[in-house]
Amino acid sequence: MEDNDEIVQEFLVESHENLDRLDQDLVALERTPDDVETLSSIFRTIHTIKGTCGFLGFSRLESVTHVGEGLLSRLRDRELVLTADMVSGLLQMVDAVRGMLATIQSCGDEGDGDYSALVDELGRLQRGEQPALAAVPAAAPATEAGELVEALQTQAELRTSVSDHTIRVDVALLDKLMNLVGELVLARNRVLQFTRADSDPGFVSTSQRLNLITSELQEGVMKTRMQPVGTVWSKFPRVVRDLALQCGKQVRIEMEGEDTELDKTIIEAIKDPLTHIIRNSVDHGVETPDARIAAGKPPEGLLVLRAFHEGGQVNIEVSDDGAGVDLERVRARAVERLLLTADQAARLSDREVANLIFLPGFSTAQTITNVSGRGVGMDVVKTSIEKIGGTVDLQPRPGQGTTLRIRIPLTLAIIPALIVVTGGDRYAIPQVNLLELVRLEGPQAMAAVERIDQTPVYRLRGNLLPLVDLRHELGLGPLIEAGEVLNIVVLQADDRQFGLVVEGVTDTEEIVVKPLGHQLKGIATFAGATIMGDGRLALILDVLGLAQQAKVVSENRERGAHAGSAAADAADNDTQALVVLRVGADTRVALPLSQVARLEEFPRGLVERSGGRDVVQYRGQIMPLVSVARALGVPPDPALPELLQVVVHQEDGRTVGLVVSEIVDIVEDRVVVERSGHQSGMLGSAVLQGRVTDLLDVQAVVGAAPARVLAIGA
Repeated sequence: MEDNDEIVQEFLVESHENLDRLDQDLVALERTPDDVETLSSIFRTIHTIKGTCGFLGFSRLESVTHVGEGLLSRLRDRELVLTADMVSGLLQMVDAVRGMLATIQSCGDEGDGDYSALVDELGRLQRGEQPALAAVPAAAPATEAGELVEALQTQAELRTSVSDHTIRVDVALLDKLMNLVGELVLARNRVLQFTRADSDPGFVSTSQRLNLITSELQEGVMKTRMQPVGTVWSKFPRVVRDLALQCGKQVRIEMEGEDTELDKTIIEAIKDPLTHIIRNSVDHGVETPDARIAAGKPPEGLLVLRAFHEGGQVNIEVSDDGAGVDLERVRARAVERLLLTADQAARLSDREVANLIFLPGFSTAQTITNVSGRGVGMDVVKTSIEKIGGTVDLQPRPGQGTTLRIRIPLTLAIIPALIVVTGGDRYAIPQVNLLELVRLEGPQAMAAVERIDQTPVYRLRGNLLPLVDLRHELGLGPLIEAGEVLNIVVLQADDRQFGLVVEGVTDTEEIVVKPLGHQLKGIATFAGATIMGDGRLALILDVLGLAQQAKVVSENRERGAHAGSAAADAADNDTQALVVLRVGADTRVALPLSQVARLEEFPRGLVERSGGRDVVQYRGQIMPLVSVARALGVPPDPALPELLQVVVHQEDGRTVGLVVSEIVDIVEDRVVVERSGHQSGMLGSAVLQGRVTDLLDVQAVVGAAPARVLAIGA
């Protein structure tokens, strides 16, 4: 019912705006009857109102607009010539529609007004007959003062509509206002810095007033950018239905907390990751009806989306009641894919095993389908969520289902942060990652620090907390061993806690997040920058990146992207995981999966030129594209599809996109390499899936790539 009310409100807003424009267009059309564009615009507007009111069940409104649409249709088709009587009739129709809309707004229905005479009149005009009714005057004279006052009051009540309480604003203008408010917050912070050193009561009072007004203005502008998460969810019922039919399954979706609000930029950022998660849940999570019945479940699976606020963040949960994650299968698959050793996999907890699905190139699917199986996707989901300061966690319930929880900040523009000092510089730590502060002084400072495998730890309420020395991570030398004061900032990174040791803690402050320049985006330690109250710059720490750099958080994800070269270059007779590709017209090549960071598709329109070669903007970087066909000297593919198939390769901090004709498959096989003859860019040949396949020498291809790589094809 609430959804229907929202649709009606949107219909009222749009219809009132359209009616105001109709008044002007009809009068203009009377002056220039041959204006086809204006006539077509009037017809489309009436057609839209008629179609929507029919969908909402407003039959009277539909009947009036239907006959008006018929008249406009004949005028548009040049079957009738516009007359003043027709314009008057259409204007009366607009007034009648406006009256019914006002009744709908106030009472929820069209009322019991009789519009049969108007419908008959418009019908006569449509048939080209003479009008039977005189045009209704704009305002009838009032014979008494009381009647005049009553008439004016009534007129003021048709005119006050839902559209008077709303206004449409360009998103670019909102972004500009947000930036200006951010600058105002910075100026406010500077003023507050002076206030602390000034005792003038007038100045102090004025600065406090400025602080209050700025905070209220900031909150107001933030609200204009907030949107309910339901705007993203609205398409999911259709996605679930279509995918369930495609997979031969029965799946019902339920949604809770659709009105939970998020910043528009974050709404846009999570749209694609959520879509992929939903598709994955239907394809991998929910079983077929026969399998569910055999397991004692109803044939129809259930997918639940839930959103709620918690701890200054928004939590989004996607739960299904399917078979859950096969932990042993995941564990075995990770070892097969050379993503982990058998010993490492055996030591992982169930939760850690489940989260292996976020490794690049990981998939438990037995076959590749249009939906899944290539091992690409969940790592992109995790990366996309982390890019906006969020976290993603998988909670399996074997045999009962799976819950995937996403935690994301409400907004990215202005955030509360803790300001710390190390090495004479200030750094900002987002408060969403902050758990508590611990300060140790005197002899207990150093005595409280223990070491396990050369890693400093602090026993916090019985739990061992690994310590990360910020000074050491910044390359400024150790801090833990120096001095008799230990300031520990307890932080949450991913699902782990650790203590960040800093020289000092100054204050908490709302900061305006400024993105780093292109040259600094590759530094995992920093998430951005801000300008402090005194006008100086402070870097914002990336808590997760810092934890990964200090080896506090497992780097399995990175290990998946760069599996050890020793494992990838194993003996010829060892089983390997490889990506099979088609290059040029009919050349079949393969390369180890360990050398593949991701498999991507790019529209050709995104390709740009830089430094004499083709590039694309990729994850905040400029990634050069290399045509494998051109590099190998094989005939190019005569077909030039709109979507480029690209294998993303990373090595020594460099990212390169290898353009191929088709990503064929990911296979595991015992590779017997035959090195008969030598061809540049090839390591040799092997038989994969019963076909002769060349093994690609990625380093040679990247090094020998010509400047013009996409002039002909891949």
